This record gives sequence, structure tokens and C-alpha cells, in this order.
Amino acid sequence: MSLSASLQAWLAAGKGATAAHLWLFQPGATGSLVAVLLFGIVVYVMIQRARAGAPMRQIHPLPGIDAIDEAIGRATEMGRPVFYSSGDTGVTDPMTIAHYPILAHVARRCARYDTRLLQPNEDPVVYTVNDSIVREAYLEAGRPEAFNPDDVWFMNNSSGYITGVWDLMQKQRPAASILYGDFYYDAIMLVEMGGLVGAVQIGATAQIPELPFFVAGCDYALIAEEMYAASAYIGHEPVLTGTVVAEDLYKFAMFVLIVVGAVWLSIVGSTPFSSFVHF
Repeated sequence: MSLSASLQAWLAAGKGATAAHLWLFQPGATGSLVAVLLFGIVVYVMIQRARAGAPMRQIHPLPGIDAIDEAIGRATEMGRPVFYSSGDTGVTDPMTIAHYPILAHVARRCARYDTRLLQPNEDPVVYTVNDSIVREAYLEAGRPEAFNPDDVWFMNNSSGYITGVWDLMQKQRPAASILYGDFYYDAIMLVEMGGLVGAVQIGATAQIPELPFFVAGCDYALIAEEMYAASAYIGHEPVLTGTVVAEDLYKFAMFVLIVVGAVWLSIVGSTPFSSFVHF
């Protein structure tokens, strides 16, 4: 059989299947598509309102963020450093991205109070970004000469990190320990180390298995979505504030829709959007 004949046979065999699935979007996912589009519209509207200075719902107080200044002040009074860990994942991890504004805030406070900030890193790329953030924070605080390059460093990207932090905690005895990011098995070890040296501990993560360790062992804990809202809570930046407000509004709308749908399904026996969702 020639190449031309083989190609014609293949096209004939797949013609029916191609015609049946010739859709712009995946069948059965129209409802999800509409939900994503609506969420994007709500986010855009809220961001524009925030930029225009329109009244916005205030983000509820986050005691863990409010306690940062208190923890740094305590370390300053005691003449002891502040320890900060951003977790053990890569630079593109959402929880790693969420910690950047928090690290900048902590570094500015440490620069202002002339308090030493210890910031070891497991990932070399995260180390590079964190180093730039801390340098810029000291510059913004008007004290670039106070920045010590040796206080932000790449330690290890394996279990040796825990051993290094243990030695660091024992020698430097920080008065405040801030754990903000994506943690795994090392969460309980870091919390235990901070407790042994008597540090005020603030923990934040969205890793569900590690949340109990932060809640039980830290003085303050930010749970899941709170760590993402913290950057907007600190900086009051319009884009971040609008996004958080839009997310809350959308979640409330989805909650109402779920309740209405459950009641409707219990009474009628089918949902009014069944044909639409399966389109």
C-alpha cells in the first residue's frame, strides 16, 4: 500500500471520531470554564475598585503577622538574633512566593532595630532571591551598611539542613523564630528547636499534615489561606487586596450556590444546570 493510500485510510477511520470530538472546549467541563471566567471577572473588578480608592472590605486581623514586631522587639531587647526559614521547596512554589513580602517586612524591622537576622536556605535559587530581598529591605530602611552577607546563606538542600539549623540554634539562640513557607517532615524539628532555645515562634504553612505541629508548637500560627492573605494585610497593595476580597466574595457565592443546589436536588431530584454542566 502506498503512503497516499495509507494516509487516506487513516483519515477515513478517524473521521467519525474527529467529528464527534470537534469542540472548542472539553465536553463536560463547560461549568468549570464558566466558573473560572466569572472568577477572573470578579478579581478584575475588585482590583480596579481597589486601585480607584473605592471602599473595600478590610482583611480581618492576623495575630501571627501583628506579632512579628513584638517578636523582633523582644529579640532586640534581649540582644539575640531573629531566625527566619522559608521552607524547603523551590522558588516557584506558591507558599515560597507568598513568603517574599513577609521576609521583606521582617528584614526592614530588623534593619530598623539593628537586630541580627539569620536566614539559612535549602534551595540555591531561593537563597539568591531571599538574599536580594533582604539587601533591598536594608536599603529601604536606610541602613545598607548594616546588612551582613554571611547572615543569609545557602546551607544545604537535603536532610543536612536540619542538622545545620540545630547547630545554629544551639550556638546563636535566637529569641524569635519565624517559619513561613512550605514545610514537610522538618516542621516538627524546627518547632522543637525553637522551643528548646526559648524563642517566640510564628509559623505559617498551607501543608495540611504540618499544620498541627505549627498550631501546637508555635506561639502564633497562620493557617492555610491566611498565609496568602498576609502580604495584602501588611502592604495594603491594591492588586493583592482586590484579589483577596474577590476570592472571599467568590467563595461566599459558591457556598450559597452549593446550599441552593443541595436543597434543589433534595426536593426536585435533579439540578437545573445538569444539561449545561454536561455540555
